[in-house]
Amino acid sequence: MSRILLIEDDVNSRDVYVEVLKQAGFEVEIASDGEEGLEKVRKGGWDAILLDVMLPKLDGLGILAERKKSPPEKTNGPILLLTNLSHDPVIKEGLDLGAKDAITKSDITPDKLVEKVKSLI
Repeated sequence: MSRILLIEDDVNSRDVYVEVLKQAGFEVEIASDGEEGLEKVRKGGWDAILLDVMLPKLDGLGILAERKKSPPEKTNGPILLLTNLSHDPVIKEGLDLGAKDAITKSDITPDKLVEKVKSLI
């Protein structure tokens, strides 16, 4: 079973993503802010990480930058940025910092989310 780390502060979005991913057979663990997310990223061992860009305490770009400075204990799979803005320069910055891809939250359906995660793993 593939292990997914979901770093998302919006409770409604988080609940939907968790439900959809679990139904698709993934094991999902959550972090609700950037500091908690970074701690879990540093431990490593995730098959994929879904990372919200806008987070309290430490944003998604901060997590990507910190990850580059100190690699995780166990290797992580690809990181998928979750964003509300489709043409945001933040996406390019996130990709430059090591994210594999980005999805716009308003455009993603449950099926597309599962398909995207499966394609990354």
